[in-house]
Amino acid sequence: MPRRARMVCVALGVAALPLAARAEGFDTEHIFGFMIGSDVGTAGEREFQSQTTGRFAKDGGRYGTLNQELEAEFVPVPNVRVELAASFMAYDIKGVPGFEDRRQLSWQGVSVDFRYRFLDREAAPFGMTLALETRADRVDETTAAAIRGYGTEVTLAFDREIVPDTVLAALNVSYEPEWTRLPRTGMSEQDATIGVAFGLMAKVRPNVLLGGEARYFRKYEGIGLDELAGQALFIGPTAYFQLSERSRLTATWGIQAWGQRPGSNAALDLANFERHQARLVFGVNF
Repeated sequence: MPRRARMVCVALGVAALPLAARAEGFDTEHIFGFMIGSDVGTAGEREFQSQTTGRFAKDGGRYGTLNQELEAEFVPVPNVRVELAASFMAYDIKGVPGFEDRRQLSWQGVSVDFRYRFLDREAAPFGMTLALETRADRVDETTAAAIRGYGTEVTLAFDREIVPDTVLAALNVSYEPEWTRLPRTGMSEQDATIGVAFGLMAKVRPNVLLGGEARYFRKYEGIGLDELAGQALFIGPTAYFQLSERSRLTATWGIQAWGQRPGSNAALDLANFERHQARLVFGVNF
């Protein structure tokens, strides 16, 4: 082989080393969009993350919201992850039954997320992590009304490699109670949402994963699941890109494929849920 050709081959091999290293195994912490994996990162790891979530289309009129969340993540000790976040909301609501017309940008609130990994997928038949996210809101995420709101989302996440280093499946089970008070009227209410989600991701290139998520929700009046308010099933694709050794991008889209409200014959529940949900997540280690 000519000397120049050998040099080109060596250079290509060296350039491919980081890609090959990142191709070994899965890091499920961030590969999903609306779901979470069981991985929590390595001790001492720090990350900044930008998460943009759009929700579109209600039962009539024009409806669109955009949530921008800025997050700082830390792994102080093995198997434990802490996340601090602040979020902002943009609204475009007009002519939606039961909603006031709104077009505004607001600081929504803050949140803290704790995760503990009970089972490591490398040493157990599957990975298992418990996540507890608590947030305080000053603006309602759906209606843009001024509120004093508090919510806690408890999620149990499982994942397992179906085909080693190629295909991974994940399951999330969640319970989210919320307490809301309207300062203008003094009225208060409680509700809760339970959910089950299944995701599948496959490695199509060393730094690219493609797959999808199916998420089913039931919303209730009262935190004790007193009365069913509505239910919905979302299905859509997810794509994950490892942009560099330190940065990543996840994009996902979910469409309400089926929904139902008590007393309604409609095939969708567009009162409690949206027709479309989309999320774009960019993260970088530092």
